[in-house]
Amino acid sequence: MEFKHISVLPDESIEGLNIKHDGIYVDGTAGGAGHSRLIAQKLDEKLGGRLIALDRDPEAVKVATERLEGLPAMVIQSNYSDMDTVLEGLGIEKVDGIFLDLGVSSYQLDNGERGFSYHQDAPLDMRMSSEGLSAKDVVNSWSYDELRRILFEYGEEKFASSIAKNIVSIRESKSIETTLELAEIVKNSVPQRVRREKNPCKKTFQAIRIAVNDEFGHLDAALDKAFGLLKKGGRLAVITFHSLEDRMVKQRFVSYTKGCICPPDFPQCVCGRTPEGKLITRKPVEPSEKELAENSRSRSAKLRIIERIKD
Repeated sequence: MEFKHISVLPDESIEGLNIKHDGIYVDGTAGGAGHSRLIAQKLDEKLGGRLIALDRDPEAVKVATERLEGLPAMVIQSNYSDMDTVLEGLGIEKVDGIFLDLGVSSYQLDNGERGFSYHQDAPLDMRMSSEGLSAKDVVNSWSYDELRRILFEYGEEKFASSIAKNIVSIRESKSIETTLELAEIVKNSVPQRVRREKNPCKKTFQAIRIAVNDEFGHLDAALDKAFGLLKKGGRLAVITFHSLEDRMVKQRFVSYTKGCICPPDFPQCVCGRTPEGKLITRKPVEPSEKELAENSRSRSAKLRIIERIKD
């Protein structure tokens, strides 16, 4: 199956990064190399410009390597939360920009064998790295309370309790092995009217995918690392697809722009803290109507950008 993925907010992302021809950039989520190519095409290798593209998915690494051939770029299999270790290994202390496009790629969703889709029957997997904890492990071994929590928090699923209860009940008699088995349990756990309106499986599959890949944990670790790796004037651009991701990015970006944190009743500042960053996007950039018409999967995308203003 060809690795197809339509890059979300491509023009806005590249413009927001304010790319220098001689700069060093990191794409922490290379995927099909859509954004990576746009970044690399603006770099001049003779002047020292280079892109380090990362992805935890071995299939994405293979495809991105092929698609970036001939450009000043290298692709490394790694989680973006380990970008500091990767750059240290390359002898790079600071970079001019970092880009993160969070979530799951269209290729992963559309490739039924990977177990991300509730439309095709496949083993329950959902691992972006093809290693470690799988969706089958989560569904068959996590407690009712753990399942209900992730369905409610990560999937914002209002029927989390009944879905978790039915998962636990079914697995007492047989292991839940495939995507369509899980999808059937979800459908039988929600009211008929919900099933008539739309496929009710989306939120459950999203929640389990996030848990399997510890997406929020990696983002939490990566944000401080990424901002700390920027040179003065360097920019961090992040595209999110989930409200919890966006909230995390928004709050962390705001924290980088805060100055004095002394209590308000202090007559003068004694902490000496000054802002480290400035927001380039006061509000998140969202897809245009044209992009939404061409790529419906961009609907929940939000782009936020911050610039580091001191060494």
